[in-house]
Formats: sequence, structure tokens, C-alpha cells
Amino acid sequence: MTESSTEGIKIMLHPVSDLGKAKAVYTALLGIEPQADAPYYVGYDTAGQHIGLVPSDASQSVTSPVAYWRVADIEEKLVEVTGAGASVKEPARDVGGGRLVATFTDLDGNVLGLVQDT
Repeated sequence: MTESSTEGIKIMLHPVSDLGKAKAVYTALLGIEPQADAPYYVGYDTAGQHIGLVPSDASQSVTSPVAYWRVADIEEKLVEVTGAGASVKEPARDVGGGRLVATFTDLDGNVLGLVQDT
């Protein structure tokens, strides 16, 4: 490989125990108001990245920060990473607006994400 087959980390999700309190901290840190603000998700777009906050309760599957790498073909990338030893945690699914997401674990159990915008 001479060129990366990803477009880098574009989304970072952080599980939080109190969405309202976390929103205040991240708003102060980033210096902007969230672009998405719902009881199940708060999201910020800044400097070409998306920072998301999700409740860390049982309704969400995010239990630690997850970096989402943008890829051109999510299914192809899942085949590549599983062929290299990773395990699919959540298969690709449509989360709306033409966006597909999936997660997998590396050999040490770290959760990594993929995102494809169609």
C-alpha cells in the first residue's frame, strides 16, 4: 500500500453519564453550540471533524470513546479488516442521511468505527 484507503478519523463518539453536563463542558471546550441536540445524541462539527456525545446507558452500545474512520466502501473495508484478524462488532447500518456506520474490534478488543457517506 502506498496510499491510505481511509480519509482519516472524521467522527469521534464519547459516551457520557450526563448528557446535559457533558454538553456544557464540550460547548465550552469547542467554543461552539452543538449542531445536533437530542436526548440520545449531541453533536458538534468543528475543524472538519464531528464530535458526538452519547448517553452511556444500556440503550447505546458505546461504552468507550470510538473513532470512526471515513472510507469509500464500508463493506469492502470490513472484509479487509476481518481478513486481517478483526471481528465485526456491529455490521454496517444506515443511520440516516445516506450515512452507513459499522464497528469492529481489533485483536486487543479496542472498538474502531467505519463511516461511509453515500
